[in-house]
Amino acid sequence: MAEDTGSQDQAASTTEEGGQQFKIHRIYLKDVSYESPHTPQVFVENTSWQPNVSLHINTESTKLEKDMYESVLTVTATVKLGEETAYLTEVKQAGLFQVSGFPEDRLGPMLGSFCPNLLFPFAREAIASLVQKGGFPQLLLDPVNFDALYAQHVQQAKQNAPAPDTEQ
Repeated sequence: MAEDTGSQDQAASTTEEGGQQFKIHRIYLKDVSYESPHTPQVFVENTSWQPNVSLHINTESTKLEKDMYESVLTVTATVKLGEETAYLTEVKQAGLFQVSGFPEDRLGPMLGSFCPNLLFPFAREAIASLVQKGGFPQLLLDPVNFDALYAQHVQQAKQNAPAPDTEQ
């Protein structure tokens, strides 16, 4: 049994030295905002809770040093009852990630899709908690397909790119 452990340790160190490596260093709340501009009237005047939820999601990544990146997922939820805003909440959930050994064409999907997928459950929980503490029914956000959002972003970038100049 000791021999098996030794071979596993050797394989792990080889992977870390020469292969691809992804490591979560830290996940943290970078910024948070909650506003309920029409309280307490919104509780008194609206007896039926049939909100209109608008959700906006944005991701951005910044290279910090060597193979260390900060990825920030911004989730903004605006909830209206009729024309009045019941509440607005925005969460910037961030993480520090070490990404090394991946080919350049895989780095974009790692930072634009994989990292936000890891951050989303934390942002979702923060929003649900804020909304509930604000006295409203808990807002449970549906899962998000960050792979599809990233692919859409890449497609839009290709369409908006200037055509190469072929004249000499």
